[in-house]
Amino acid sequence: MACTVTLGSATMEPLVGIIVGSKSDLPHVAECTEVLDDFGVPHRIAVASAHRSPDFLEKIVEEMEKQVEVYIAFAGMAAHLPGVVASKTVKPVIGVPISVSLSGLDALLSIVQMPPGVPVGAMAIDGAKNAAIFATGILATTERGKALKLGDKLTQMRAKRAAEDYAASEEEPAPDVPTV
Repeated sequence: MACTVTLGSATMEPLVGIIVGSKSDLPHVAECTEVLDDFGVPHRIAVASAHRSPDFLEKIVEEMEKQVEVYIAFAGMAAHLPGVVASKTVKPVIGVPISVSLSGLDALLSIVQMPPGVPVGAMAIDGAKNAAIFATGILATTERGKALKLGDKLTQMRAKRAAEDYAASEEEPAPDVPTV
């Protein structure tokens, strides 16, 4: 599963590699891909388990390594997937703990307790939207991300949300929303 973006006459390869350990985890990915689509960020989704299919996972990461700039790995329970992905790349890996059991605390603790040298950026439990926004921020610093004007899009999103917050409050008028 992949989403590509066409810039002029060129089609961009995926910038974000999304990996889930099981087909049953795919519904958790929808909020993430929706945000990436809104920003125009091309991505690829793969299902590969760190436990049931480690050789296939290694193959997927090898394939994605040639294209993507950042990974998002969704995992529940033991949540080894983000750490295993991080052990196979030097690119940023964002781990999203899924609330499968123990309200997702088991997955969260597995993701945040990585050993030195194999870092994983951990999101909140079921934090798919923030994972996509964080990945977009990382990409905004790359040449391919600059071509998509991701920094401008993030600034606009944040300004819009700030204006909505001010508008919801009757205490202060909304500030001018900067346009980019």
